[in-house]
Amino acid sequence: MALLLLTAAEPTIATGESRASKPNIILVLADDLDSGHLDRFPNITRHLVREGATFDRFIVTNSWCCPSRASILRSQYVHSHRVLTNTAPEGGFDRFFATGLERSTLGVWMQQAGYRTGLMGKYLNHYPGAAAAPTHVPPGWNDWAVPVRRLYHEYGYRLNENGSLVDYGWAEDDYLSDVLARKAADFITTSTGPFFLYLAPVGPHNPANPAVRHMDEFVLDQAPRPPSFNQADVTEEPAWLRETPPLTDGQIARVDERFRSRMRSMLGVDDLVGTVVDALARTGKLDDTYVVFASDNGFHLGTHRLKQGKTTPFEEAIKVPFVVRGPGVRPGSVVSDLASTVDIAPTFTELGGGQAAAFAEGRSLVPLLRGQRPAQWRRHALVEFARPLDQASAAQTPVPPYHALRTETHTYVKYSTGERQLYDLTNDPYQLRNLIRVADPALVADLDARLRAMVACSGATCRDADAAGG
Repeated sequence: MALLLLTAAEPTIATGESRASKPNIILVLADDLDSGHLDRFPNITRHLVREGATFDRFIVTNSWCCPSRASILRSQYVHSHRVLTNTAPEGGFDRFFATGLERSTLGVWMQQAGYRTGLMGKYLNHYPGAAAAPTHVPPGWNDWAVPVRRLYHEYGYRLNENGSLVDYGWAEDDYLSDVLARKAADFITTSTGPFFLYLAPVGPHNPANPAVRHMDEFVLDQAPRPPSFNQADVTEEPAWLRETPPLTDGQIARVDERFRSRMRSMLGVDDLVGTVVDALARTGKLDDTYVVFASDNGFHLGTHRLKQGKTTPFEEAIKVPFVVRGPGVRPGSVVSDLASTVDIAPTFTELGGGQAAAFAEGRSLVPLLRGQRPAQWRRHALVEFARPLDQASAAQTPVPPYHALRTETHTYVKYSTGERQLYDLTNDPYQLRNLIRVADPALVADLDARLRAMVACSGATCRDADAAGG
C-alpha cells in the first residue's frame, strides 16, 4: 500500500552520496485532471507545489487523451503527428504504431542521453490494439509496466510487465495506483545511474474508482460553482453549445457525485506521489531529481452546461496543472509564461544533456525553471481538435472540429462549421461573453493570422510562429 506522508518536514535525505552528474527526472501524469484542485491533495501540495514552481498558464495541444499524450512523447502539435483522436483508424495507439512514431520519442531521446528509462501506467488509448501483440514494448523503454486490459478500472486488470503478462485481481493491494507506486519505488531504488520515469496513473479518469481506504472521503463536497457553471446565456455561442440544454437538478446532483469520485481516486495518485518522494529521500536522490506533475487534459463538471467531458476549447478543458520541483527551482514560485505539452520533451532532454529530434516543435522550459525570462518566448499556444470517424466515439462529444489560439489575453477559436469564438480572458476569465461579433476587426485579423501560421507550422518553424504577431 502506498504511504500517505503528512508530517511537517521534508523526508530525511540519506547522506554520503554525491550529486549526480545528470539529474533524474520523473513525470507523474494524471488523466483528465483539470486545474485548480491540487490544494486538496496533501502530498502533491507539500512535496511539489510548496517545493517547486507552478505554471499557471499551461495549455494542452488537444483536450483529449491520446492526441495530447502523443504530443508529450513527440513534442509535436496534432497536425504534425496526426494522431487525431483516441480511436483507430485516425487515432489511438494503432495510429501511433502504424505510422512508425514509436521509433523516435521522448523515451528514445532520454536513452540516447544515457538514461535508464521506464514507463509505468497508461501509455496510449487502446494499446496494444489490433496492430501489436499484448507483449509489445516500444523502443526507448528499459522498464515497462502498462495495462493491456481493463485500463481504467484500477482492479482486475492485466499488465504487460517487460513483455510478460501479469494479472491483478480485486485485493486491496492490487489497486493500480498502489502497484505503480511500488514499482516506481523499486525503479528508483535499483537505478544506479541517471533515470527517467514516466509514471501515468489513470486517476481521476472515469469511472474514477478509489482505493478502499479512500471510499469515505469528500462525502460533503460538491463540484465547484464558478460563473461558467450551468452557463445561463449561450445566445452568442456556436450551435453546439446553444443546442446544449441547461443542467437539471438531477444532472447537477450527478455532477457532484462524479466530482467526489474523482477527488477520491486522486487521493490514490496523491499517495503515489508521496511514495515516490519517500523513495527518493531514502535513497539520497531527492536533491538530484526533477519531479514533474501534470495532466493530459482538463475536464468539465457542469461548466458551460457540460455534465462531464473535455474536447472543448474552454479553459476547463485546455488548461491543466503543471508543477516542477528539482535542482535550481525556487520553492513556491509561480511561472505565468505560456507553456504547452509540446515543451515537456525538449525540457527533459535539455535537463539530461540530450537533444530532442529535429522535428520537435516545443520549447525548453529550463530557463523558466531557473527564474530566467528568455529574450523571445511564445505569445500563444495552439489547440486542435478533430472528431473521430467511429460513430460511437464521436457520440461522446458534441464539439465540431476546431483550431484554437490561446494567447496571454485571449482565446480565439475557428470551427469547421465556420463559427468562431473570441474571449477576452482579462475581463472575462470564465469565458461567458463571445465577442466575435463586436470585437475590433484588427484584433480578429491579427489573431486569425497567428492561428493560420501555427496550423501551418512544422518543426523549428513552430517556434517562430508561436512568438509572432501582437
